[in-house]
Amino acid sequence: MASTRRDIVGHRMKEDGEGERGEREEDRDGGGEERDGGGEEGESENVRPRQVMLVADPTRESAGALDWTMSHALLKHDRLLLLHVVPPSPSWLQAFTSTFVRNAPPAAPEFLVAMRAACEAKHTKNLVEAEVVEMRGKDKAATVLAETNERSIDLLVVGQKRNFSQSLLGCRLSNGLPNRGMDTAEYCIENSKCLCVGVQKKGQNAGYLLSTKNHKNFWLLA
Repeated sequence: MASTRRDIVGHRMKEDGEGERGEREEDRDGGGEERDGGGEEGESENVRPRQVMLVADPTRESAGALDWTMSHALLKHDRLLLLHVVPPSPSWLQAFTSTFVRNAPPAAPEFLVAMRAACEAKHTKNLVEAEVVEMRGKDKAATVLAETNERSIDLLVVGQKRNFSQSLLGCRLSNGLPNRGMDTAEYCIENSKCLCVGVQKKGQNAGYLLSTKNHKNFWLLA
């Protein structure tokens, strides 16, 4: 199962065994990661930390995706961005903000602050950021993908609804997406230029169901 998991979530993620053993295995696969002291060439190739983005919402699905990210995805020097997308402000409010509140980012909601605090408590050596951005037009998924491209994200994590919910609600979940019938997670998985992992948490101790563009519904035990 471990080898399959590496194919799904990327060669730099940890194997099922935690700690240094997983990191050593990744280093061997990477052919000279800087942690192994693989020479100046290896160090120069790994100066840039890996950029991980999680689509953060006050939902059970997003909380499950955060649990998987903290437990299985983040490596020692990764940078994690919790991105919350909100509907665009009315035009009159945008005009007021641009006139009187210049350069003021939207305030982070309480759930986003709590998510960031949980990440920082568990991963003290990782840089964790939380941001709120306005939706571009009426398309949340396209906004998320635009942010991943502009920020050079390496791994995108999205909480995914259960399959029966997707099939029952269908186009209602599309929210005007170009690919009709897809929800935000499905659209990101199919169209992201970086690796995108959709995560469903299956109960408290039942593990996770992971989906990427090339691997659907892969079961990972907790």
